Amino acid sequence: MDKLTSMNVFVRVARSGSFAGGARELGISRAMATKHIMQLESSLGTRLFNRTTRSLSLTDVGGSYLERCQQVLLDVEEMESAVTHMQTEPRGILKVSAPPVIGATHITRAITEFLKIHTDLTVELILQSNPGDLIDGGIDVAIYLGALDDTSMVARKLATSSMVVCGSPDYLLRYGIPIKPEDLLEHSCLVNWASSPRNKWKFKSDSGCSVITVSGRLQANVADAIRVAAIDGLGLVMLASYVVARDIERGKLKPVLENYTLPPLDIHAVYPHRKYLSAKVRSFLDFLQEWLGPQVSMPGTE
Repeated sequence: MDKLTSMNVFVRVARSGSFAGGARELGISRAMATKHIMQLESSLGTRLFNRTTRSLSLTDVGGSYLERCQQVLLDVEEMESAVTHMQTEPRGILKVSAPPVIGATHITRAITEFLKIHTDLTVELILQSNPGDLIDGGIDVAIYLGALDDTSMVARKLATSSMVVCGSPDYLLRYGIPIKPEDLLEHSCLVNWASSPRNKWKFKSDSGCSVITVSGRLQANVADAIRVAAIDGLGLVMLASYVVARDIERGKLKPVLENYTLPPLDIHAVYPHRKYLSAKVRSFLDFLQEWLGPQVSMPGTE
């Protein structure tokens, strides 16, 4: 029989002064209450009650055991209350993983606003291209860009960002402006191989779809690296609009092939479990989805 249940029966019987009274409070039979007490006495190797046909009283050991049982049951109740509270109120430490560029900009700003609302919460933000194993890393939420490869994780789509092909004015002046996707075969295209579509750039127009396998002198696993190289005139890049919008506004980069549509970049939140989702994770996901909106805002326009 469950020891905590038996202890609870013991406390109720002791307080009420009878097996019948304790059983009535718990909604069980007198025989079941008696069975719980006998099981406790057997496991402890001592009598807890002095029984007569007319009265029931605690032994000295029973009186001491009652105090301990009441404290144990109170501790269990407080623990359950604390866990339940954590399921309803965001608190504790929230560990978030995000790719470097969006993590250092949009996600950081979102976290800042989120922490202003939830003062009992602390966030550990890890900027890395690949979140790795979420469970081993103790990560509560990982921000993932592009198509999801690991179907074992639970994912929620947060937003979508448009993609843009662009290059520096100096590069375009020296090597010309591509008019159609096939022209990219004659250009140096810098590739972010940490996210799809890597070196296979897809374009759509009224005349159909095309996939161009591009190549260039630099590949990197973070968007910022090839963004900087593009600004310095090394080649063309295809990046999410939130990465290059400010550079385009300042004239450091210039969009090309604007008559063609590029597949958008989906932004997901990935987390290990769907069942019993903690309040801190659930609240953060809801907040982040609303904060990012249906499409990621351009830097400088939030």
